[in-house]
Amino acid sequence: MNLNEADRLTAWKIANRLADAAGECCLRYFRSAGLTSDNKSAEGFDPVTVADRSAEEAVRRILSQERPSDGILGEEYGTTVGSSGWNWVVDPVDGTRAFIIGAPTWGVLVALNLGDAPVLGLIDQPFTGERFIGGFGRAELHRDGSVTALRVRNCSSLDSAVLMTTFPEVGTADERAAFERVRDRVKLTRYGMDCYAYALVALGQVDLVIEAGLKPYDIQGPQAVIEAAGGRVTDWQGGPAHNGGRILAAGDPAIHSAALRLLNPGT
Repeated sequence: MNLNEADRLTAWKIANRLADAAGECCLRYFRSAGLTSDNKSAEGFDPVTVADRSAEEAVRRILSQERPSDGILGEEYGTTVGSSGWNWVVDPVDGTRAFIIGAPTWGVLVALNLGDAPVLGLIDQPFTGERFIGGFGRAELHRDGSVTALRVRNCSSLDSAVLMTTFPEVGTADERAAFERVRDRVKLTRYGMDCYAYALVALGQVDLVIEAGLKPYDIQGPQAVIEAAGGRVTDWQGGPAHNGGRILAAGDPAIHSAALRLLNPGT
Protein backbone atom coordinates (compact mmCIF):
# COMPACT_ATOMS: atom_id res chain seq x y z
CA MET A 1 0.00 0.00 0.00
CA ASN A 2 1.38 3.40 -1.02
CA LEU A 3 0.34 6.43 0.97
CA ASN A 4 -0.21 9.82 -0.60
CA GLU A 5 1.14 12.96 1.03
CA ALA A 6 -2.09 13.63 2.93
CA ASP A 7 -2.10 10.11 4.37
CA ARG A 8 1.55 10.43 5.36
CA LEU A 9 0.82 13.66 7.18
CA THR A 10 -2.11 12.01 8.94
CA ALA A 11 0.03 9.05 9.98
CA TRP A 12 2.75 11.35 11.32
CA LYS A 13 0.24 13.36 13.35
CA ILE A 14 -1.51 10.27 14.73
CA ALA A 15 1.77 8.66 15.78
CA ASN A 16 2.71 11.80 17.69
CA ARG A 17 -0.73 11.98 19.32
CA LEU A 18 -0.43 8.38 20.47
CA ALA A 19 2.99 9.03 21.95
CA ASP A 20 1.75 12.19 23.69
CA ALA A 21 -1.13 10.30 25.31
CA ALA A 22 0.95 7.30 26.33
CA GLY A 23 3.75 9.46 27.67
CA GLU A 24 1.38 11.51 29.78
CA CYS A 25 0.04 8.32 31.37
CA CYS A 26 3.53 7.00 32.04
CA LEU A 27 4.78 10.17 33.69
CA ARG A 28 1.98 10.01 36.25
CA TYR A 29 3.57 6.85 37.64
CA PHE A 30 7.28 7.10 36.84
CA ARG A 31 9.32 7.39 40.06
CA SER A 32 6.11 7.55 42.07
CA ALA A 33 6.03 6.28 45.63
CA GLY A 34 4.42 2.90 46.01
CA LEU A 35 4.48 1.89 42.34
CA THR A 36 4.04 -1.88 42.17
CA SER A 37 4.26 -4.39 39.36
CA ASP A 38 2.69 -7.72 38.50
CA ASN A 39 4.68 -10.58 37.03
CA LYS A 40 3.34 -11.85 33.69
CA SER A 41 5.74 -14.78 33.54
CA ALA A 42 5.33 -18.17 35.20
CA GLU A 43 9.11 -18.50 35.01
CA GLY A 44 11.44 -15.58 35.57
CA PHE A 45 10.33 -11.95 35.89
CA ASP A 46 8.31 -10.13 33.24
CA PRO A 47 6.80 -7.11 35.00
CA VAL A 48 3.79 -5.04 34.04
CA THR A 49 2.55 -1.93 35.83
CA VAL A 50 -0.50 0.30 35.84
CA ALA A 51 1.50 2.63 33.58
CA ASP A 52 1.83 -0.05 30.87
CA ARG A 53 -1.88 -0.77 30.94
CA SER A 54 -3.17 2.80 31.20
CA ALA A 55 -0.85 3.99 28.42
CA GLU A 56 -2.05 1.33 26.01
CA GLU A 57 -5.65 2.02 26.96
CA ALA A 58 -5.11 5.69 26.10
CA VAL A 59 -3.64 4.75 22.73
CA ARG A 60 -6.54 2.46 21.94
CA ARG A 61 -9.10 5.12 22.88
CA ILE A 62 -7.60 7.57 20.42
CA LEU A 63 -7.48 5.01 17.63
CA SER A 64 -11.03 3.85 18.28
CA GLN A 65 -12.22 7.44 17.93
CA GLU A 66 -10.07 8.64 15.04
CA ARG A 67 -9.06 5.50 13.15
CA PRO A 68 -11.71 2.88 14.01
CA SER A 69 -10.93 0.76 10.93
CA ASP A 70 -7.23 0.44 11.74
CA GLY A 71 -5.69 -2.66 13.26
CA ILE A 72 -3.76 -2.60 16.53
CA LEU A 73 -1.09 -4.87 17.99
CA GLY A 74 -0.23 -3.95 21.57
CA GLU A 75 1.84 -5.71 24.18
CA GLU A 76 -0.76 -5.56 26.93
CA TYR A 77 -4.08 -6.07 25.10
CA GLY A 78 -3.16 -8.10 22.04
CA THR A 79 -4.49 -7.76 18.50
CA THR A 80 -7.45 -5.83 17.17
CA VAL A 81 -8.09 -6.73 13.55
CA GLY A 82 -8.74 -3.80 11.23
CA SER A 83 -9.97 -3.39 7.66
CA SER A 84 -8.12 -0.26 6.48
CA GLY A 85 -4.73 -1.86 5.88
CA TRP A 86 -3.19 0.38 8.54
CA ASN A 87 -1.87 -1.49 11.58
CA TRP A 88 -0.53 0.32 14.63
CA VAL A 89 2.06 -1.58 16.67
CA VAL A 90 2.46 -0.32 20.22
CA ASP A 91 4.63 -1.08 23.21
CA PRO A 92 3.34 1.35 25.84
CA VAL A 93 6.40 0.95 28.08
CA ASP A 94 9.37 -0.77 26.49
CA GLY A 95 11.75 -1.36 29.37
CA THR A 96 9.34 -1.88 32.27
CA ARG A 97 12.20 -3.18 34.42
CA ALA A 98 13.94 0.18 33.99
CA PHE A 99 10.65 1.97 34.62
CA ILE A 100 10.05 0.34 37.98
CA ILE A 101 13.54 1.23 39.26
CA GLY A 102 13.34 4.84 38.05
CA ALA A 103 15.91 4.58 35.26
CA PRO A 104 15.05 6.76 32.22
CA THR A 105 15.98 4.21 29.55
CA TRP A 106 12.42 2.98 28.94
CA GLY A 107 10.31 4.42 26.17
CA VAL A 108 6.99 4.46 24.38
CA LEU A 109 7.18 2.65 21.04
CA VAL A 110 4.74 3.27 18.20
CA ALA A 111 4.90 2.00 14.62
CA LEU A 112 2.64 2.01 11.59
CA ASN A 113 2.79 -1.15 9.50
CA LEU A 114 0.97 -1.36 6.17
CA GLY A 115 1.41 -5.10 5.78
CA ASP A 116 5.03 -6.09 5.28
CA ALA A 117 7.16 -3.79 7.43
CA PRO A 118 6.88 -0.60 9.47
CA VAL A 119 6.80 2.57 7.39
CA LEU A 120 6.78 4.96 10.35
CA GLY A 121 8.00 4.58 13.89
CA LEU A 122 8.93 6.45 17.01
CA ILE A 123 10.79 5.99 20.26
CA ASP A 124 9.58 8.45 22.87
CA GLN A 125 11.26 9.13 26.21
CA PRO A 126 8.84 11.54 27.88
CA PHE A 127 10.90 11.99 31.06
CA THR A 128 13.91 13.37 29.15
CA GLY A 129 11.67 15.03 26.59
CA GLU A 130 13.22 13.22 23.63
CA ARG A 131 11.21 11.87 20.72
CA PHE A 132 12.95 9.97 17.93
CA ILE A 133 10.69 9.61 14.91
CA GLY A 134 11.31 8.31 11.43
CA GLY A 135 9.48 7.39 8.27
CA PHE A 136 8.59 8.56 4.75
CA GLY A 137 12.13 9.80 4.13
CA ARG A 138 12.41 11.77 7.39
CA ALA A 139 14.22 10.98 10.63
CA GLU A 140 14.11 13.54 13.41
CA LEU A 141 14.84 14.12 17.09
CA HIS A 142 12.32 16.41 18.76
CA ARG A 143 13.45 17.93 22.05
CA ASP A 144 12.68 21.17 23.88
CA GLY A 145 10.82 22.55 20.91
CA SER A 146 13.70 21.99 18.50
CA VAL A 147 13.97 19.47 15.66
CA THR A 148 17.28 17.88 14.68
CA ALA A 149 17.81 15.54 11.75
CA LEU A 150 18.82 12.01 12.73
CA ARG A 151 21.62 10.26 10.88
CA VAL A 152 23.54 7.11 11.72
CA ARG A 153 27.31 7.40 11.76
CA ASN A 154 29.94 5.80 9.57
CA CYS A 155 31.88 2.98 11.23
CA SER A 156 33.41 0.52 8.81
CA SER A 157 35.30 -1.77 11.20
CA LEU A 158 34.18 -3.72 14.26
CA ASP A 159 37.25 -2.76 16.25
CA SER A 160 35.98 0.83 16.22
CA ALA A 161 32.35 -0.03 16.97
CA VAL A 162 30.16 0.42 20.04
CA LEU A 163 27.77 -2.48 20.68
CA MET A 164 24.74 -2.51 22.96
CA THR A 165 22.22 -5.05 24.21
CA THR A 166 19.61 -4.99 26.96
CA PHE A 167 20.78 -7.99 28.96
CA PRO A 168 24.17 -9.70 29.35
CA GLU A 169 22.28 -13.00 28.95
CA VAL A 170 21.30 -12.94 25.27
CA GLY A 171 18.76 -15.67 24.55
CA THR A 172 19.86 -19.30 24.55
CA ALA A 173 23.39 -20.52 25.19
CA ASP A 174 24.01 -20.69 21.43
CA GLU A 175 22.61 -17.20 20.90
CA ARG A 176 24.76 -15.83 23.69
CA ALA A 177 27.84 -17.49 22.21
CA ALA A 178 27.05 -15.86 18.86
CA PHE A 179 26.63 -12.47 20.52
CA GLU A 180 29.94 -12.90 22.34
CA ARG A 181 31.76 -13.49 19.06
CA VAL A 182 30.76 -9.97 18.08
CA ARG A 183 31.31 -8.57 21.56
CA ASP A 184 34.89 -9.83 21.56
CA ARG A 185 35.67 -7.90 18.37
CA VAL A 186 34.21 -4.46 19.13
CA LYS A 187 35.78 -1.52 20.92
CA LEU A 188 33.11 -1.14 23.60
CA THR A 189 30.03 -3.06 24.77
CA ARG A 190 27.36 -1.63 27.04
CA TYR A 191 24.29 -3.28 28.56
CA GLY A 192 20.84 -2.47 29.83
CA MET A 193 19.54 0.40 27.71
CA ASP A 194 16.28 -1.13 26.39
CA CYS A 195 14.81 0.77 23.43
CA TYR A 196 17.07 3.76 24.11
CA ALA A 197 19.95 1.81 22.59
CA TYR A 198 18.17 1.81 19.22
CA ALA A 199 17.57 5.54 19.54
CA LEU A 200 21.30 6.01 20.03
CA VAL A 201 22.00 4.14 16.79
CA ALA A 202 19.72 6.55 14.92
CA LEU A 203 21.40 9.46 16.72
CA GLY A 204 24.84 8.35 15.53
CA GLN A 205 26.20 7.57 19.00
CA VAL A 206 26.12 3.75 18.89
CA ASP A 207 26.95 1.39 16.02
CA LEU A 208 25.29 -1.95 16.80
CA VAL A 209 22.45 -3.43 18.82
CA ILE A 210 22.16 -7.22 19.02
CA GLU A 211 19.28 -8.93 20.82
CA ALA A 212 17.20 -12.13 20.78
CA GLY A 213 13.69 -13.06 21.81
CA LEU A 214 12.04 -9.82 20.73
CA LYS A 215 8.37 -9.44 19.84
CA PRO A 216 7.04 -7.40 16.90
CA TYR A 217 6.05 -4.55 19.21
CA ASP A 218 9.62 -4.43 20.59
CA ILE A 219 11.28 -3.76 17.25
CA GLN A 220 8.96 -2.17 14.71
CA GLY A 221 9.12 1.36 16.12
CA PRO A 222 12.92 1.34 16.50
CA GLN A 223 13.32 -0.36 13.12
CA ALA A 224 11.49 2.41 11.28
CA VAL A 225 13.49 5.13 13.07
CA ILE A 226 16.88 3.55 12.36
CA GLU A 227 16.08 2.77 8.75
CA ALA A 228 14.85 6.33 8.16
CA ALA A 229 18.15 7.56 9.65
CA GLY A 230 20.12 5.46 7.15
CA GLY A 231 20.79 2.30 9.15
CA ARG A 232 19.95 -1.37 8.72
CA VAL A 233 17.75 -3.60 10.91
CA THR A 234 17.45 -7.32 10.13
CA ASP A 235 17.28 -10.66 11.82
CA TRP A 236 20.51 -12.59 12.41
CA GLN A 237 20.35 -14.09 8.93
CA GLY A 238 19.94 -10.73 7.24
CA GLY A 239 16.19 -11.21 6.69
CA PRO A 240 13.17 -9.13 7.76
CA ALA A 241 13.13 -7.97 11.36
CA HIS A 242 9.55 -6.81 11.84
CA ASN A 243 8.32 -10.10 13.30
CA GLY A 244 10.88 -9.92 16.11
CA GLY A 245 13.11 -12.77 17.23
CA ARG A 246 16.86 -12.34 16.80
CA ILE A 247 17.62 -8.73 15.88
CA LEU A 248 20.70 -6.99 14.49
CA ALA A 249 20.55 -3.21 14.12
CA ALA A 250 23.50 -1.30 12.68
CA GLY A 251 24.32 2.17 11.51
CA ASP A 252 26.95 1.34 8.91
CA PRO A 253 26.26 -1.44 6.34
CA ALA A 254 29.88 -2.61 6.57
CA ILE A 255 29.67 -3.49 10.25
CA HIS A 256 26.20 -4.93 9.75
CA SER A 257 27.75 -7.39 7.28
CA ALA A 258 30.72 -8.06 9.55
CA ALA A 259 28.45 -8.77 12.51
CA LEU A 260 26.28 -11.11 10.40
CA ARG A 261 29.35 -13.16 9.52
CA LEU A 262 30.23 -13.58 13.20
CA LEU A 263 26.67 -14.41 14.19
CA ASN A 264 26.58 -17.09 11.46
CA PRO A 265 30.07 -18.59 11.14
CA GLY A 266 30.55 -20.99 8.26
CA THR A 267 27.70 -19.56 6.18
